Order: sequence, then structure tokens, then C-alpha cells
Amino acid sequence: MLTFEQKLAVIEEFNELTKKEISLGRVNFHYEDSLYDKKNVVYHLHPNGNGFVYTGLLDEYPSDEKGMLNIKDYRADHLRAVITRSIESLSLSPSEKDPVMEEWINDADYGLVLMREEDGYNVYAEENLEGTFNSYKEAANFLEQEGFYKI
Repeated sequence: MLTFEQKLAVIEEFNELTKKEISLGRVNFHYEDSLYDKKNVVYHLHPNGNGFVYTGLLDEYPSDEKGMLNIKDYRADHLRAVITRSIESLSLSPSEKDPVMEEWINDADYGLVLMREEDGYNVYAEENLEGTFNSYKEAANFLEQEGFYKI
């Protein structure tokens, strides 16, 4: 297990994080450029070595109900990796994290493109916007009802 000082040294390698001292000798590290309301990457790093990293947007790490992963027993390389992934998860929009660009066609060979953009899904006929939807399922249902199928 890394000591508090060793964990601090690893975390301070990330220039994009801002250190915030809080009570009882604990520190937080914020990512001010986050695209989300969440800015804490490292939360409540305690002098006893306990602390948390935000992994709420990551499937590959377990997290508690607040989206936090306990890093008490983490090695330096694992700590670097989870902090890197946490920052990446807060840096990318949903469309950048999970891009969608699909071609759909109907029996008359007329084609449409379904794309994920920002927080929604748009259907285009060439450069003209044909529809905007809140979810992939809504967009796909619309296309299917209009006689289109994914190619």
C-alpha cells in the first residue's frame, strides 16, 4: 500500500488537477475542465492512505453509489491508470465516448444517416436534418416505421 505522501506524489503528476485542502488533513483534487457537474477526481485522500477516485462514468471499475472507487490498496501504476481514465471520462461528451454513425436505407434506395451528437441522436438526409431524438431506440423506431433498415 502506498503512503499518503506517495499517493500525493502520483496524483500531483496530473497538472490538470487542482488540489483542494479540506478538513482533517484530507485533500480533494478537482478537474476544473470537466464537461459534467462532477469535478472531483480524487476525493477525501486521507493521511492514513485511504481515499477515492471518481469512476462513475466508467464500466471497467466498480464504484459505490456516489461513483467512487476506494484506492486504499492501490499501487502507483494502478492509481495513475484509474486517474487517467477518470479524467478522460470527464473530458469527453457522450457522443465522443460512444459515437454512432449508421446508414439506413429503404426499398427505394433512399438513404438516411443516424448520428449521435451531443446528448441526442439526429437523422440526416444528406446535409438536411430530418429528425432529432432523445435516445437511439426512439431514432431507430422512427426509421423502422418509415420503412428504413440499417445497412
